[in-house]
Amino acid sequence: MNPNSDRRPIIQLFHVHRRYGSQNALVDICLEVANNELLFITGPSGAGKTTLLKLLYLGEAASEGQILIDNQNLSRLAPRAIPMLRRKFGIIFQDYKLIPTRSVFDNVALVLEAAGAGRRDTQQKVTSVLRLVGMADRAAALPPSLSGGEQQRVAVARAVVGGPQIILADEPTGSLDPDSAQIILRLLGGLHTHGATLIIATHDQELIRHSKGRVIRLERGHLRDSGYHGEACA
Repeated sequence: MNPNSDRRPIIQLFHVHRRYGSQNALVDICLEVANNELLFITGPSGAGKTTLLKLLYLGEAASEGQILIDNQNLSRLAPRAIPMLRRKFGIIFQDYKLIPTRSVFDNVALVLEAAGAGRRDTQQKVTSVLRLVGMADRAAALPPSLSGGEQQRVAVARAVVGGPQIILADEPTGSLDPDSAQIILRLLGGLHTHGATLIIATHDQELIRHSKGRVIRLERGHLRDSGYHGEACA
């Protein structure tokens, strides 16, 4: 963690490994992310960026080591507590993962419905967040009728409608044209400004160059640069 920051760590990884059989996907990762930090994870394809994000929300489990999310140790979390943990996160996937047979409104509303929100509250929050991402006029549209940039804006809306503490974005501009990528970048920057911890996995150097976040680099599952001098596994 940055020694000059007085913000508490919301994510902590201690000697984390992830293996698939005999193959190492992540090796001895030690990392702290401060509350409201903007963090970029970069590195070539296959470096472990997506795997690292999955470990944070228990999309996969670490093979070894400890991960703490807001002081919760994931290895000690009861299965019934996992849904509550995941409510801390908003997740933006490179391939959108929208339900093609459900409207834009319904795709975003599913997050609130799963959390038990009432119909009126859901209507208000979904309408508000679609307005935020500039998709209010496409609320009734089905995802296949949208451009890639529009689908990613819907994915951003879905990720943030529940008011998550942490937003994870996996190559959020990877398949977008430059104009659409800039729209997504502005949206993500606004979310960070309003208090969310934002972690973006990307190899898009333009995206990184136009932002002021910390950058860490993965190579073949190893953390080569934590973004701070002197940080090491304790």
